[in-house]
Amino acid sequence: MTGSETPVANHGTTFEGLGGGVPRSAWVSAVAAMVVVVVASNVLVQYPVAAMVGGIDLADLLTWGAFSYPAAFLVTDLTNRRFGVVMARRVIYVGFFLAVVMSMAIATPRIAVASATAFLVGQLLDVTVFDRLRRASRWWKAPFVGSLIGSATDTTVFFSLAFAAAFGFLGAADTFAGEAAPLFGLLSTEAPRWISWALADFSVKLGFAALFLVPYRLLMNVLWPLPTSRLAA
Repeated sequence: MTGSETPVANHGTTFEGLGGGVPRSAWVSAVAAMVVVVVASNVLVQYPVAAMVGGIDLADLLTWGAFSYPAAFLVTDLTNRRFGVVMARRVIYVGFFLAVVMSMAIATPRIAVASATAFLVGQLLDVTVFDRLRRASRWWKAPFVGSLIGSATDTTVFFSLAFAAAFGFLGAADTFAGEAAPLFGLLSTEAPRWISWALADFSVKLGFAALFLVPYRLLMNVLWPLPTSRLAA
């Protein structure tokens, strides 16, 4: 330690173990935001979207949970940008624990395993990709690419574990989900119904990956301003 460096003390307003004295309010806010997203998604996933778009019955493809879940990537990206990988991962672990508890309470064991696994893998991948790209010249590259890859992984992991015959050892297969049907209930090409569900789910997440760039840009320099020492660096 040089003469210019001073240790970070914990006087009740920061958590020394969270990496350089992360404000307690920031930690609580990030965790609270993730809790809200996970709880809301687990509730909204029970309600189909009752709407028609170009002859496609969205109630057969989507639940409202698909629209709330992408906010989890916004939470982790903002946390990652401000406080780094370690804190972002800790926020994810809190969300993962909550996802396990809630999924076990409202879903079958197979769906619960698929949901929790997809959340953990997708979010951690988003954090890793974001961290690799955070110094990119384009401010939007890290949040967009991270959310895009994380969302694609989340969708693939969840729908495969939940419905694919190859993962039948996780629990009884959903016969209806595995039945061949016109893609999106409209096209001539047929595929297991869960394929249409997965494609519709990812389409929503892709849209939100772009849409959430707006609040990300607005919030990234407002929430928890960078410490003076970092601004001067």
